[in-house]
Amino acid sequence: MNRKTLLIYYPLFFLFLLTTSCSSTKKIKYFQDIPDSGDLKTIAKGEYAEPKILVDDILTINIQTIDPQSSGPVSTGNITSSNATALGAAALFSNVGASSSSGYLVDKEGTVNISIIGKVKLAGLTTFEATQVIQAAVNKYYKDATVNVRFANFKINVTGEVLRPGTYTMPNEKVTILDALALAGDLTIFGKRENVLLIRDNPDGTRTPYRINLKNSNIMSAPYFYLRQNDFIYVEARKAKSDATDAAQTKYISIAGTILSLIIVFATRR
Repeated sequence: MNRKTLLIYYPLFFLFLLTTSCSSTKKIKYFQDIPDSGDLKTIAKGEYAEPKILVDDILTINIQTIDPQSSGPVSTGNITSSNATALGAAALFSNVGASSSSGYLVDKEGTVNISIIGKVKLAGLTTFEATQVIQAAVNKYYKDATVNVRFANFKINVTGEVLRPGTYTMPNEKVTILDALALAGDLTIFGKRENVLLIRDNPDGTRTPYRINLKNSNIMSAPYFYLRQNDFIYVEARKAKSDATDAAQTKYISIAGTILSLIIVFATRR
């Protein structure tokens, strides 16, 4: 094979490898329906529904009065729960990694037993509604008291092809699936972006599965975009063979580029 033939075929071979490697980018890019430039699309607002308090939830109930010592026993709680989180959580959730938190366990009857006040039924309420119910009860015993109710165990489980799989306890209730995946270190190169599985517990004990396509921005308008406590996220792996092929393509492109450069330099000097 002479020099002219080499100069013709090697660039074509390099271009072929470069073209076939484009599939790798398509497999890992999020929100592919959003254009890179020009007129940006408008994404419909997702509906956020405040999570309801469920049986076995743990609540932080903080009651402040003019005399802090008198309300101290009420705010302490009746259990201590461990927060299981992975290392390296994002700064947005800087207090996620607390080792433990005290709170009130919602029993099988859907009630919490608060010192002095007694049993209060909270299951089925939002934390805002629970605050109002407890406030009404507290007003019978304390003057000018302030009540705050939060989830102490708003847990999200993330597993599969993510960098840091684990159980994450969130410091607030308004958490999206993107927040959860970011906490878990994002999907690995092997994770299927178009087929993420979310399993959600229902109040009646049943579970609802959702299939999520991270390549499409419409997920931001979907009912599963905002997570609920105990949501389970599983990222499926792509086929190992195709992953290995993608890695090999990158290697071959690098080698082919080097060879092509050497051939051109060689040919032009003779």
